[in-house]
Amino acid sequence: MRIKKIFLLVIFIFLTGCVGYSSTGVLGTGVTIALDPRTLGTQIDDSVMQQNLKAKIVALDTSNLLSVKAKVLDGRIFITGKVNSVEDKLKITKLAWEIKGARSAKNDLRIKEKFDFKRAAKDVLITSQLRAALISSKKIKSVNYNIDTYKKKIYVYGIAADEDERKEVIKEAKEILDVEDVITSIFLIEDLRVVKK
Repeated sequence: MRIKKIFLLVIFIFLTGCVGYSSTGVLGTGVTIALDPRTLGTQIDDSVMQQNLKAKIVALDTSNLLSVKAKVLDGRIFITGKVNSVEDKLKITKLAWEIKGARSAKNDLRIKEKFDFKRAAKDVLITSQLRAALISSKKIKSVNYNIDTYKKKIYVYGIAADEDERKEVIKEAKEILDVEDVITSIFLIEDLRVVKK
């Protein structure tokens, strides 16, 4: 009887861990359950895919634990961060495509280079300015987006309610001072494979 209770407790912790993770969104601080149009099942599938991919990336090289980020949204995989070589970048892309359920894999990995404090500070400032612009805009649900900036290039991932919202996010990003490029992976709700029963 005691073993059964322990087993149920472990299952409960695992399941609440999955749901808790998906409640903060696959995009980290991004999409929340209240605003996420994906079904709970899809969110859990994405979370499991993301954890599997992270485990494989770390198994490839333990230094990837802190330097490589993987995000999964509706079966679409996004990889950002830094690796030691072009070969590592290709290996990680291959790992992403091998994950069961992967619909696409977008690799924005960079090759590691000497740390530049001034550039890093500028990237943080750009990210903060765009985050503030999205929060203050009444046309955008800011929690549905995740922003990364690298060498004055902004990467925006998320879900837009409609085409107008997507255009507004891109417009706000392009208006940030010193931004050289805006790379987006913003899906419309209608693009997602939301299964209605």
